[in-house]
Amino acid sequence: MRARVGLAEMRFARLALVLFTVAACQPIDGGAVVRTTVPAAAPSTTAASSTGSPAGSAAARPTPDVAAVKLVEFPVGRGQGPHDVAPASDGGVWYTAQRTGELGYLDPKTGATRMVKLGSGSAPHGVVVGPDGAPWITDGGQNAIVRVDPRTNEVKVFKLPGPNVNLNTAAFDRFGILWFTGQSGYFGHVDPTTGAVKVLQSPRGAGPYGITSTPDGAIFYASLANSHIASVDLKEDIATPIDPPTARQGARRVWSDSRGAIWVSEWNAGQVGRYDPASRAWKEWKLPGANPMAYAVYVDESDVVWLTDFGANAIVRFDPRTETFTSYPHAQPNAAVRQLLGRSGEVWGAMSGQDKLLLIRTR
Repeated sequence: MRARVGLAEMRFARLALVLFTVAACQPIDGGAVVRTTVPAAAPSTTAASSTGSPAGSAAARPTPDVAAVKLVEFPVGRGQGPHDVAPASDGGVWYTAQRTGELGYLDPKTGATRMVKLGSGSAPHGVVVGPDGAPWITDGGQNAIVRVDPRTNEVKVFKLPGPNVNLNTAAFDRFGILWFTGQSGYFGHVDPTTGAVKVLQSPRGAGPYGITSTPDGAIFYASLANSHIASVDLKEDIATPIDPPTARQGARRVWSDSRGAIWVSEWNAGQVGRYDPASRAWKEWKLPGANPMAYAVYVDESDVVWLTDFGANAIVRFDPRTETFTSYPHAQPNAAVRQLLGRSGEVWGAMSGQDKLLLIRTR
């Protein structure tokens, strides 16, 4: 009898220790949660298609230490549905609260947020910081591009003519013109100086999604529904489709590296692709895991590629020099990080499934 009692007491003590440990890992009073992850390294997969020079043939820079990566989570307002982020020039971070029709600002030093209402029916998707230092938002609910003054919170709305294009993301070209995508089959631009808005039909219909500008100010976008990327003629307002080697790969988002190569997250194929506009060469790599689903892509200042993998519920780092992946799983399910953007030493994302912002410290 005493042996049974002793065994029960031991089990109770172990359970109490587990519960205490779990409780200690939870956010307290909305503060940031810092985790030093144990990365799961995976060898690169043989490229689906390979032409041109090797990924590591450019002048090599020191590869940052993957073990130095830390993931920091910042809770925001419950039910906001944060979608996209854009680091602000003052050290803060702008984010779109899609479900509440607001633009948010996070102070990473304190974890405090402040919100700006964008207008009736607002459902903001993307946000970028323009040459003027202000956040510019693609607002699908209002079918408009919205600018918020970072000092006064004044909201200026640039309505799109015609039907709702299902606005997605935006990028500035070398002339300071804002280009945007609409998933219903459109792309276009806004002149911040004159306020002129022009909406253009995409050459293959529905699908324009992610968009990026290269270091020399060229514009490329990705078409999710029609599985291609496109280069944009800034003077003629013409988009020219460029097909990746893998058919029906689901090109979702795009980002340029420091040399102007375009990196593509291939949602359907679970791959990351690279297109070199100079040589027109493609190369693709399969993400690790049983069911990779590459959503967002971002290239940092060291030309390291960062992706979000919905299949693995993880952040994925890809080193083009060694062609290797490192995966950083989220602590809880359904992080749903839909976009990444950063500044030196930091990559930011929005955990839309958990109402949090995510900071990835890269060194």
